[in-house]
Amino acid sequence: MSATLARRQGLPEALGLSIAIVAPCVGMAFNVVLSVQVAGAAAPLTFVIGTVVMLVVALSFVAFSRRQPHAGAAYAYIAHAFGPWLGVVAGWTMLLAYLGYCTSMGGLIADFLITALAEVGVHAEAAALPIGVVAILASAWLAWRDAQSASRIMLALELVSMAAIMVLAIAIFVHVNAAHRWTSLPFRVHAAPGGLASLGYGLVFAILSFAGFEGAATLGEETHDPRRTVPLAMLGSVLGSGVFFIVVSYAVVLGFGTDRMAALAASQAPLDELARSNVGHGFALALDLGNAVSAFSCILGSMSGAARLLFALGRAGLSPALAVVDARHRTPARAVVLCAAVSLVPLCATLGGGRVQPGDYYGYLSTIATLALILVYGAVTLAESVEASRLRRIGWALLGAAGTLALGWALACSIIPVPPPPANLWPVLVLAWVAIGLVLPILRPRLKAA
Repeated sequence: MSATLARRQGLPEALGLSIAIVAPCVGMAFNVVLSVQVAGAAAPLTFVIGTVVMLVVALSFVAFSRRQPHAGAAYAYIAHAFGPWLGVVAGWTMLLAYLGYCTSMGGLIADFLITALAEVGVHAEAAALPIGVVAILASAWLAWRDAQSASRIMLALELVSMAAIMVLAIAIFVHVNAAHRWTSLPFRVHAAPGGLASLGYGLVFAILSFAGFEGAATLGEETHDPRRTVPLAMLGSVLGSGVFFIVVSYAVVLGFGTDRMAALAASQAPLDELARSNVGHGFALALDLGNAVSAFSCILGSMSGAARLLFALGRAGLSPALAVVDARHRTPARAVVLCAAVSLVPLCATLGGGRVQPGDYYGYLSTIATLALILVYGAVTLAESVEASRLRRIGWALLGAAGTLALGWALACSIIPVPPPPANLWPVLVLAWVAIGLVLPILRPRLKAA
């Protein structure tokens, strides 16, 4: 066993990790419906606002990654600005986000594959748990064996899936043009039933769609020229995903019709419905398989990010055993194994026996993860504002403050008014996790000196 990670990664690998965790195809297959449920026909506008907000957040991560390449990413950035104690809390909170995406995608890949099988007349609802378990175990094996190949696989799989969805978007636009149904309504505030408040809540789901763009930052100790490679990967993933989200969400809203938002909000598989009506049943099957592939790449990316963050926390004093690197593969093998085990626990507890449907499981766990991520993103933008002020870089200080305010608005709109059960429990669970992070430095005093 070794104690250092190997510098084997380049821009394709860094970009692959960020794109994999973002999983743009999943965002359009599932999150656009969540946005429509609160923002109505203005869902595409939430993705426009989300792209701008996430670019501001990304610039804060870029500034830190240039100054301090580190496997702990946000953990190291916030520790540098506010001290090691709050850095530990941020790292611990970010860990919840990555693990939440990892396990939630285990449920979602099962949902996509079961839907695909139903397209050919095979009903396999009982296979949800085995599919999720196999997906997480396979991801753990790849994350442990070869980080470089895994990152390239993630990027290739996601790009193929995105291309398939873009084909559907083009087909929808062709039908819209033939029927003369073009409209700018989806980009107007008044299209949201609750105005700015609805847009703010919808922004949460837009942020969910971008979540993980900073994954490349966890490769800060494994990439060649990290001060250049990591920023390019993060900005590229946000810009590329943002354009994809805006175009596809607009196509989905137009495909259903701006007067049929209730039907879209209730749809379990909007892309499937649109594929059948605009292309054909065979293409719907292909999209389900592509989305399953996207979900798998997200599991792999989230686990890779979580393992590197856990490795950094272990090295800082949480547990020396987690700071060990596999001598042959030069990956944080023990951290990977622990992340896989933790991801399997809630998956088995809820999908086992059919207590929760796979799609609902994804919605629950990904929302918890996103609330945690918003807290960390807000802390990083605030940290950049403070750091830039110290360095008298006023423009960057204002940029960081703007990101913090925008994220705070999205967070406030997601909890006020209190959402109906069980969603009202998710902020409580996140705060409980954060509270554990606050006492970790007391239980493990060495973390204070991280």
